[in-house]
Amino acid sequence: MEAAQARTRRLTAVRREEERVTALELFFDLVFVLALTQCTALIAATPTWTGLVQALFVLAVLWWSWGGYAWLTSVVDPEEGAVRIAMFAAMAAFLVAALAVPHAFGDDALVFACAYGVVRIAHIWLFTMASRDDPGLRRSVTGLACSTAVGVSLLAAASLTDGVVQGALWAIAIAFDVGVPLLFFAEGWKLMPSHFAERYGLIVIIALGESIVSIGVGAHEIVDGGIIAASVLGVALAAALWWLYFDVIVWLGERRLSHATPGKEQNELARDSYSIIHFPLVAGIVLAAFGLKKTLEHVGDPLHSVPAAALVGGVALYLLGHVAFRWRQVHSLSRQRSLAALATLFLYPVALEVPALLTLGLVLGVLCLLIVYEVTRFAESRARVRQELAHGRVPAAIAEIERMAE
Repeated sequence: MEAAQARTRRLTAVRREEERVTALELFFDLVFVLALTQCTALIAATPTWTGLVQALFVLAVLWWSWGGYAWLTSVVDPEEGAVRIAMFAAMAAFLVAALAVPHAFGDDALVFACAYGVVRIAHIWLFTMASRDDPGLRRSVTGLACSTAVGVSLLAAASLTDGVVQGALWAIAIAFDVGVPLLFFAEGWKLMPSHFAERYGLIVIIALGESIVSIGVGAHEIVDGGIIAASVLGVALAAALWWLYFDVIVWLGERRLSHATPGKEQNELARDSYSIIHFPLVAGIVLAAFGLKKTLEHVGDPLHSVPAAALVGGVALYLLGHVAFRWRQVHSLSRQRSLAALATLFLYPVALEVPALLTLGLVLGVLCLLIVYEVTRFAESRARVRQELAHGRVPAAIAEIERMAE
């Protein structure tokens, strides 16, 4: 009897019992590092506005598929049953998709669509096993399977076209794949709040790590004073982006999600705050990484229009993502981060005229001023928020954050 149960456990998906992120999940996330790097490479290979839009389309597709596995592993134990093998298979398919990214709108379009389809099929199959005894979850999985089938089919069809038609099919595929779960079937999903929030926090760290990798990739010249200065400023920029997320926001998100009512309320909060709103955070980091790469390549020259837009626009998008995250969490507006995003965007015409190193310094200066302002202006409130969140007193922390926004 026990032997039969052990065999069943190995052949099925086992419900998750622990909140901690497992080693296999971290291993899986490493493939996403390559995907981010390849999105940067796609823009670098086609440094035009079209290339920029294409990279964001590819990133959106890969982001949605990665997020699906974050939801999956918040329900099932990735290191038990058939899930471990399926995760390895999904990693292989994800790797192939990432390799095809630089030519996802060209010669490798069909390869990308097929590899992406395998990633999503493995995801749906595992969720189907996990929902065997849960009718609510099964209905949500069925709805996701339908939208996934349409999305993958549209990407496959797009591989046979080019130009505006291809771009339109990609846009429709993304809108359909994201839109159906956004509008329907929210009540059936299951998740572990602390684990779920941690997964997304770790992926932000991975994206920031990719921005540092871009510094090394961009430094093709002899390491002189300009390269050293740009490298130091680049690391400082990544550190500032890290500070803005992990100082308070990461605490707020996890505690707020943990105290939401399980079911529709908690699922919609997780979907909006993490699956949707974290995309501009990661996309902003990827765009800024491309700007950093081009800065290292041409330290003393002004950035061209697309790299300049990527650098200043990426940081602005990241800040606006923070504004949206806070609004969704506690329904209060961060005026200082909104103004910082606007100030960063105003640097765009300057970036077209001054050396790239100076543009990087100015963008970093905006972030540093923002951090100094928040640390000094809200010193006592910030300390109270962190203390309240650390002790699980979420309502008191939210009240304090709302007072900070007044």
